[in-house]
Amino acid sequence: MVETKLKSILRFLAYLLVALGVSLAHAGAYVDFFRALSIDNTQTVSALLARGFDPNTVDERGQPALQLSLREEAFRVAELLLAQPQLRIDQPNRAGETALMQAAIKGQTAWVGRLLDRGARVEGLAEAGGRGWTPLHYAASGPALAPAQLLLARGARLDAPAPNGITPLMMAARYGPEDTALWLLGQGADAGLRDDSQRSAADHARQAGRDRLAERLAARSAAPSGETPGAPAR
Repeated sequence: MVETKLKSILRFLAYLLVALGVSLAHAGAYVDFFRALSIDNTQTVSALLARGFDPNTVDERGQPALQLSLREEAFRVAELLLAQPQLRIDQPNRAGETALMQAAIKGQTAWVGRLLDRGARVEGLAEAGGRGWTPLHYAASGPALAPAQLLLARGARLDAPAPNGITPLMMAARYGPEDTALWLLGQGADAGLRDDSQRSAADHARQAGRDRLAERLAARSAAPSGETPGAPAR
């Protein structure tokens, strides 16, 4: 009886040690993977992926590996991840942001195109026709016009409302280059829309200290439908 119990205990301890060994190995791979990603070390990342490391793993802050590689401009690692068949291209972080949003706000036009070609949703996680933050919102507040142009050409909704009613034009008016706001306006963005706080694109520009842009947006908002007011010199 005693011998039988002893064997059971030893068997349980053996299973426990095996399980612990796997856990420690995984923890080591996790640390190695994200350390290699941070310095764009493709050799280590490639080796780990070949051994079965999940390319959809998130870091301790909930950032998916692909999104993190774009944020850190570890583009060689990003290419490796993009080539993985099991990669979830629209995997969100804890804030509901996708890799396409990350590329858009960083002004990474080539990556915006590559992600779209790989199947990334041009509307992000927003429901079709409904409210939600979209990659175009992020592009509009980023440093370059080109990502917004590409997204619109690929089917992004020009006046998509965020959960608080903010449109891409409002984001551009407050945070992005003035050229982006004016381009969106030229594409037909509605300057008369208001967010849930009843602020128009002109209000957002004015709150950002962009009085001249605010005047142009307000003039467009006040113009009769189909009529474009004269644009004052910038």
